[in-house]
Amino acid sequence: MKRILLSLATILTISMSAQTLDCTELFISEYVEGWSQNKAIEVYNPTSNTIDLSNYKIERYANGTTNSSSGGITTLSGMLAPGDVFVLTNGETDTSSSFGYCDASLIALGDMAEPNGSYPTPMHMNGNDAMVLTKNGAILDVIGRVGEDPASGAWTDDASSGFTMGTWWTAQHTLIRKNTVVKGDYDGLDLFNPSLEWDSLPVGTWNNLGTHTCDCITNSISNKDVTYVMYPNPTPKGENVVINSKSVISYIKIYNMLGEKIISERTSIISTEMLLKGTYLINIYFEDGKSVRNKLIIE
Repeated sequence: MKRILLSLATILTISMSAQTLDCTELFISEYVEGWSQNKAIEVYNPTSNTIDLSNYKIERYANGTTNSSSGGITTLSGMLAPGDVFVLTNGETDTSSSFGYCDASLIALGDMAEPNGSYPTPMHMNGNDAMVLTKNGAILDVIGRVGEDPASGAWTDDASSGFTMGTWWTAQHTLIRKNTVVKGDYDGLDLFNPSLEWDSLPVGTWNNLGTHTCDCITNSISNKDVTYVMYPNPTPKGENVVINSKSVISYIKIYNMLGEKIISERTSIISTEMLLKGTYLINIYFEDGKSVRNKLIIE
């Protein structure tokens, strides 16, 4: 009992030390808890700076435990640009395994997949596991409640049960952070009402992975001394997207998510009439030799 209380006290201390101001730290923007091993977590950068991910970890507090040693810890890697996301997926690819596997199409959407056969890891989560984003040991965001194993097998929107009984939200669902959320939940011990900050989608939905819309960042992005605005983005199919910049635009190139070049032309106005709904990568080249990359979303 003393050990449990000590663990909870440590969590509380870490949580309080990680309080962040709006739009100043990474937070979890999407959560996929699907059939079999179809699991993913998306982390969003709401800041105006490129972030080194080597100090950040995803940790799983499994089945109400007060530490993540049994649930697994994964250290993220790479550099995350402003307004961009990092997607971590389960990496189980053995289709004959009795424990299930992760769909290849989901793994393809990720920036990092946990190694095949590496159980236990965070992406072996179920709806009753608290999922935590940390930086140098400090909690930045939590899905669920550390130390709690919800009675129904998942956290719910039922306040009368402390959000532990009723209709599942964190099991067999995809959750997407509302665009009004501008920072993570840094208190690992507070009650978790998923309906406050998350939108719920049906199980098996992951076509939104790879982008996130947040009030922290519109579509004005600075890259060194290049500043431009691309609007509207996301845009309805058939509408024009306009790129404004003080630097003269030389030409643009647009690629689909398979890396195939769709458009290459000298223009600052993009017609979406001939493009399918979805996410594209756009490279913008300027006459002074500089270039920037962004995502174009057509709805």
